[in-house]
Amino acid sequence: MKKSILSLFIVFGLFIISSFANEIKYELNFTKETSCEIRKIKLYENPSWASKIDLKDGRSIFFCSPKSMFEFYYTEDKWSAFGIKSLSDFQNILVTDYKTLKIIDAQKAFFVYGSNKTSPAGDDLVVFESKKTAEEYAKTNDGKRVFSFLEVKNSLIRLLNGRI
Repeated sequence: MKKSILSLFIVFGLFIISSFANEIKYELNFTKETSCEIRKIKLYENPSWASKIDLKDGRSIFFCSPKSMFEFYYTEDKWSAFGIKSLSDFQNILVTDYKTLKIIDAQKAFFVYGSNKTSPAGDDLVVFESKKTAEEYAKTNDGKRVFSFLEVKNSLIRLLNGRI
């Protein structure tokens, strides 16, 4: 009986440890000198809006806001300076959860459009890890819509930049 209980505790403990081990921890790792590729704004001044794209060759491209990151993402002529030929050259696309400041995978994030918050880049998309949190934020901050990564189109970024 004691051996079965001990075995059960060991299996349960390994399960708990493996579930934490599977969670990927992302980092932005910027310094006081790191600037946004699009707007040349220093990231350390507003870290709650920071984002980056990691390339497969080990380099990183930093942005002062999700809007700036998407602007780069959708403007392929900006890619040549980094030797980027296709989206397959991107390893990670990371954003900062506005509420928790946790660094998260942008492709799994939710973006609130039309809220009363502005980033260093002006009108922007406010990022959250969970759709529920994004919807709650939108309700209390005049958000108009919640988008997934794939729903954020270049036309929306152009609208936010006043180019439509």
